[in-house]
Amino acid sequence: LLRELGVGYTFLTNNPSKSTKDYLAHLHHLGIEAGADQLYTSAQATIEFLHEKFPQVRRLFALGTPSMAEEFSRAGFTLLPDSPHEEPDAVVAGFDLTLTYARLCRAAWWIKQGKPFFATNPDRVCPTDQPTVLVDCGAICAALECATGRKPDAVFGKPDPTMLRGILRHHNLRPEQLARVGDR
Repeated sequence: LLRELGVGYTFLTNNPSKSTKDYLAHLHHLGIEAGADQLYTSAQATIEFLHEKFPQVRRLFALGTPSMAEEFSRAGFTLLPDSPHEEPDAVVAGFDLTLTYARLCRAAWWIKQGKPFFATNPDRVCPTDQPTVLVDCGAICAALECATGRKPDAVFGKPDPTMLRGILRHHNLRPEQLARVGDR
């Protein structure tokens, strides 16, 4: 209907665990054809922020899924292994279905060393219809904050204005030309 009315649209998600390619395949499976320019994730918002505000950051210690790592790698970042000898420029935490205790501890170590610390989104849990609680980025960051005494230096994703600024910039829109419809 939006297409018929000539209204552009972008799928916006706080979930950085899937790559753009994965999300487009998921939308296709649902019968929705969309292009990469019609998708904006909290990982993309984080990447754009780092490129714009922290261009010196190239080496990351990231808590995130392999798909999220792929997004950061494609954007020119080097993702480091869990090693005290591979010093990152910054730590990025995301929704991480592959999280291990060792990687959580290494992230805390680098945060305690004063590395810039960023979170892809503030969500404490990810919605699911399964009989479980999906611990999300906000809860992971809460553990890191408790262990280190430091909150993330910046948190992206909805409701952070960075998400909407990215869409405005990508589509050359003014704020009054944008409406957001949510699922919660």
